Amino acid sequence: MIPPGRTPEAQAMSFVEVARRVEPVAEVECLRMNPGANCDFRIVVDDRPTMPPNAYQTLDSSGRPVLAFTAALIAIVRNGDELAFVMSHEASHHILGHLERMDRNASEGAAAFGRIARETAGATPDQIREAELLGAQVGARSYSKEFELEADRFGTRVAAEAGFDPLHGAEFFLRLPDPGNRLMGTHPSNGERIATVQSAAAELGLGPFRR
Repeated sequence: MIPPGRTPEAQAMSFVEVARRVEPVAEVECLRMNPGANCDFRIVVDDRPTMPPNAYQTLDSSGRPVLAFTAALIAIVRNGDELAFVMSHEASHHILGHLERMDRNASEGAAAFGRIARETAGATPDQIREAELLGAQVGARSYSKEFELEADRFGTRVAAEAGFDPLHGAEFFLRLPDPGNRLMGTHPSNGERIATVQSAAAELGLGPFRR
C-alpha cells in the first residue's frame, strides 16, 4: 500500500536522495571504525513483486558491502527519515562487523553441538551432522538481538550525520508487527528498539521521540 502522497515516482526520487546522503556518511564511519576495510557500499533495489518488505546487508563475491531493499519496503516507508534510518541501520551491520561475528558464532555453535553428538554413544554420522547444523543455527542467533540493537544505536548516529531525523525515522517500528521476546527470535521487541534509538539520540543531543 502506497502511503498518501507517495507516488511510485516520489518513492524512487526519495530513495535516490536518501542513498546519496547516507552512503558517504556510512563510508566515512566505516573507515573510521575499520581502517583498511572495504567500505564501498553498493545500494540496490530488489524489484521482484513477490518479495515482502525487507532490507538486509550482505557482501558480494568480491567482499563489497551491499545494502539491499525490496520494492515492497520502499513502498511502505512514509518519508525520507524512515528510509534513511533503515538504510543507516543496515549499513551499521557492516560497520560493526555483524556478518563476521555471526559466522564465527555459527561455527562455534556447530563445533560445540557436534562434539556433544560425537561423545554420545551410538550417534550416527547423520545425527552428528544434524547436531552441527542445529548448533550453527543456535550460534548464529545467539546474539542476533544484540546485533540489531547495536545497529539501531549506531544507525541513529549515521542517519543524524546524514541530516535526517532518526527519532522521526524510528517511528517506522510503530507500524511493524512486534516480534516480542521469542527465545529463538532474531529481532528484539519494537519497544526495545525505540528505547535504544531514544537513548542514542539523547547522547547526540537530539530532541524527544515524536509519537
